[in-house]
Amino acid sequence: MRAMPIRVLIVDDHPEFRAVARELLEEAGYVVSGEAAGAVEAIAAAAAQAPDVVLLDVVLPDGNGFDVAAHLSRDPSGPAVVMVSSREAEDYGRRVAGCGAAGFVSKSRLSAATLASVLA
Repeated sequence: MRAMPIRVLIVDDHPEFRAVARELLEEAGYVVSGEAAGAVEAIAAAAAQAPDVVLLDVVLPDGNGFDVAAHLSRDPSGPAVVMVSSREAEDYGRRVAGCGAAGFVSKSRLSAATLASVLA
């Protein structure tokens, strides 16, 4: 029996990054269920689309990705959250683990393989 493809919601305020992330993930067999450019839009999209994974930027124009991750991770059946940033994980210390995210990927290292390793 073949596994269902993993559905991903991409949240980032830069359309160029969302386009690159979409292309990388779809080429690897992920299904991008949608995109959001801000915190409020991300929470609404996650509720409406029920993705398996939310690829979530740390810095958003209307909020903080850590707060969005904490909100999404309150639901035990909610999506896995993977934080992304142009900065490195070390720059955020324990905030990634503390917000309930499954992990962190630097935008420069985003690939289907790095996402899979975080989710494993």
